[in-house]
Amino acid sequence: MKSSVTLAIAQLDLTVGDVAGNTAKILEYSNRARDEMQADLVIFPELSICGYPPEDLLFHSGLRRRVEKALLEIRDSTKGIAVLIGFPEYVDDDIHNSCAVFSDGKLLCHYRKQKLPNYSVFDEKRYFRPGKDAAVFSINGIRIGLQICEDVWDPQPIAASRAAGAECIIAINGSPYETDAQAKREEVVRSRVAETRMPLVYVNMVGGQDELVFDGGSFVVDAGGNTRFRAPPFDEGLHRIVLHGAAGGVEPEAAEVVELLPRESSVYRALVTGTRDYVGKHQFPGVVIGLSGGIDSALVLAIACDAIGTERVRAVMMPFRYTSTMSQEDAAKQAKTLGIQYDVIPIAKLFDAALAQLTPIFADQQEGVTEENIQARCRGLLLMAISNKTGYMLLTTGNKSEMAVGYATLYGDMAGGFAPIKDCSKSLVYQLARYRNTISDLIPERVIMREPSAELRAGQKDSDSLPDYAVLDPILAAFIEEDLSVEEISARGFERDTVIRVLELVKRNEYKRRQAPPGIRISGRAFGRDWRYPITSGYRFPG
Repeated sequence: MKSSVTLAIAQLDLTVGDVAGNTAKILEYSNRARDEMQADLVIFPELSICGYPPEDLLFHSGLRRRVEKALLEIRDSTKGIAVLIGFPEYVDDDIHNSCAVFSDGKLLCHYRKQKLPNYSVFDEKRYFRPGKDAAVFSINGIRIGLQICEDVWDPQPIAASRAAGAECIIAINGSPYETDAQAKREEVVRSRVAETRMPLVYVNMVGGQDELVFDGGSFVVDAGGNTRFRAPPFDEGLHRIVLHGAAGGVEPEAAEVVELLPRESSVYRALVTGTRDYVGKHQFPGVVIGLSGGIDSALVLAIACDAIGTERVRAVMMPFRYTSTMSQEDAAKQAKTLGIQYDVIPIAKLFDAALAQLTPIFADQQEGVTEENIQARCRGLLLMAISNKTGYMLLTTGNKSEMAVGYATLYGDMAGGFAPIKDCSKSLVYQLARYRNTISDLIPERVIMREPSAELRAGQKDSDSLPDYAVLDPILAAFIEEDLSVEEISARGFERDTVIRVLELVKRNEYKRRQAPPGIRISGRAFGRDWRYPITSGYRFPG
């Protein structure tokens, strides 16, 4: 008669490169799992010792020494509970993405990740060598096989674990957020379970790391494909799971199954998490935002306040002669509602001084985009000065639609350290603003309802320069996220000339995107690490 195993899932927010801090957290949660849950095994996420993804930091010899020291500390310090941790394993000149199980100073099991993802935001083949062998260990008479993240997406590693005698699988993960990611993970896991008839425990991390956000959502699926546990998304936590062994196989005990978040709610939580951790892990005292009275800056302000608290957020309105009374009123109203520090700095004198210096060069040329950009750069100058003086990081407020077609000013409204809504289309920005107002009314209704405008010239509207966002955004999504051609996009009902114009704008503005600050990835393909189009290109659309 087989007994039971009590697992503790440590769904944690770890920091890349902070080996000492991560190790201290691992030891803390190991002791809590033992003392508070009487757990037999505590499970930590992928590469938990160094954080994920460590990128080229893996090549630094100092990291190697710290990781090896931390492994020994964890092995020798944890008593009365087995600990499953992920770490980079250095073997001569090779590195493996590995995990190990320690118990009372002894190594119970060791596994090397076999399937190395090398697509989208992943480039693990740059760093790691794949493992070849299954790894199975026994605890309280139950035989558990180990997997790491991408292994679960391929039938071979789990089949090898089954062949090696596993009755249950534990998979540790560093799986980043994108819309619908949780549903996709669970669908894949159910496929593996259907193939092997073994339950699977899926442990994911939470927290922001540069452009990526990890949403947790750790879960357990039984041998019949039923979800028996799902952790709250985006939240750190220690969760107790009991596996019962019997002649017919291993059965997970039913536990809390948190509902999947609706799309707008999950995206908003991702943006808040990514902003919170970028500010916190860099130890900025706060953030500053240029508040224009428009929808983008209004949403970014709400995100920032939810992420780090209103007392650490300040906003600046910088009106010019084209700034409407409505914009000034709505910006002031939102700032007052939130109770943040709010300043108004007119830019007319700064603009006029700059233009006066340029008059001999500009001579009698007509005003145009250059003068519009000077306005934006005056604002960027003021915001960066405030950032430098206070130590508050400047959040940029540009969205994905603008970044795609270059509807932004280099060294102006693109200036800053982090871009929370960089991967949100304009259409999604409106949806998120409406969603946030269902929680509490933070964004003035006029901001949501008014026609968008950069207010850089009299009567200006975004639609003067761009197709309506209802047309622009699906064209951009088809090109950026699906790689469709002009003909394929046109076949969806869009005018061919409009499609060509939009795609040419995307191509032409790659140089701007290379100079933009990092921002949170929430889609299947964001500008940043998984978008690598050339700046210099002779390619022409259609094509």
